[in-house]
Amino acid sequence: MHLDDAEIARLYAYPATDRPWVRTNFVATVDGAAHGADGVSGTLGGEADKRVFGVLRSLADVVLVGAGTARDEGYGPADVPIALVTRSLDVPDALRVPGTVVVTTVDAPRDRLDALGDDVDVVARGSGAIDWTAVLDEFTTRGWLHVLCEGGPSLHGELVGLDLVDEVCLTVAPVMAAGPAPRIAHADDAADRPMTLGHALAVDDVLLTRWVRDRA
Repeated sequence: MHLDDAEIARLYAYPATDRPWVRTNFVATVDGAAHGADGVSGTLGGEADKRVFGVLRSLADVVLVGAGTARDEGYGPADVPIALVTRSLDVPDALRVPGTVVVTTVDAPRDRLDALGDDVDVVARGSGAIDWTAVLDEFTTRGWLHVLCEGGPSLHGELVGLDLVDEVCLTVAPVMAAGPAPRIAHADDAADRPMTLGHALAVDDVLLTRWVRDRA
């Protein structure tokens, strides 16, 4: 099956909403690993996943990503604002640029906050743990209703635990990995969040799926 970018954009269009819609995008192996033997996810899904990745970014108002994932996957500036989640304020040098928003807590290390200077915008909400309701309220103020979370598993697990994930776009790569790789969502406490299948498309042995949170 062949998909062009216009068809991908149609399939993954955000719903009309007056509040932030949190979409997550992941690739996993057949046996559920969130990355391959090379320790990164970007090499797993092939051309089909890369095309979906690019279109999803083009549809988003902001990309939300954990600092560890940003370092491991070599993130840099993008055409859409990058909201980097880090309680320790360990911001990769490549993202210490205008257009990066650092999401952290109000009690984050002051010396590291000062060291960021005016290079990045800081959204500090919550003490000890990030207050995600307040962060999403801030996104609403900025007009960022199309939120795309690209990981990693710990950030994803936190959002799932808080029941803030509206949609999961999951690419299943045609490979088995075994090994110690995490799942796409990791947290200490389990949660059952029913999902409805939006679509499942096979493209060159890669399975592109979209799942929507069933809040009925």
